[in-house]
Amino acid sequence: MAGTTPTGTTVAEVMAELAGLEDPKARAVNERHGDDHGVNLGKLRALAKRLKTQQELAGGLWETGDTAARLVAILICRPKAFERDELDAMLREARRPKVHDWLVNYVVKKNPYAEELRPVWFADPDPVVSSAGWALTTERVAKKPEGLDLAGLLDVIEAEMKDAPDRLQWAMNHCLAQIGIEHPEHRTRAIDIGERLEVLKDYPTPPGCTSPFAPIWIAEIVRRQHGKTVA
Repeated sequence: MAGTTPTGTTVAEVMAELAGLEDPKARAVNERHGDDHGVNLGKLRALAKRLKTQQELAGGLWETGDTAARLVAILICRPKAFERDELDAMLREARRPKVHDWLVNYVVKKNPYAEELRPVWFADPDPVVSSAGWALTTERVAKKPEGLDLAGLLDVIEAEMKDAPDRLQWAMNHCLAQIGIEHPEHRTRAIDIGERLEVLKDYPTPPGCTSPFAPIWIAEIVRRQHGKTVA
């Protein structure tokens, strides 16, 4: 798909612009988080905003395999245009944390196949793929919990989160916190699981930000929402 798109922008032109935005300092910061690109995300978003929605160009940029190009592709694509198998293949290719995160949050969650893919990814033996299933489950915990076995999710989290690989652990922890925040009947157990497992208890949290340690996270968000403390 390296040809000219309807608006006249080519994959090669976008790649050249991304190369010009390469910043060694940005790359150093990104690499500490597992991402292999050196483009400031603000500048990358500005480029995507200028390009606007271009599904064909998005496909060409994704096919390059370049992380910065894939981030632009995610921002300029039409999320509802992808078929189920396309999304599944893209998710399995998205090994860089930022690409994975943006793909799930900006594309998959807006696609009609999200709920169909959720249990498939959730049960996948690949922890990175499984983490996407957990992210979609967390979305449902917050917005459409009907039909979810929340107690069963807590059982899995209690049994597996402590020793899960980093990205899967992070996704499980988010689900734990969301259950505690949104569902008062499960809040005491969610806090207890967090306190016993101590996952992310010592995570460095900048001033003004909420700790990802589930008991603190739950208590803080509930306090903000309801103006009360959590016992």
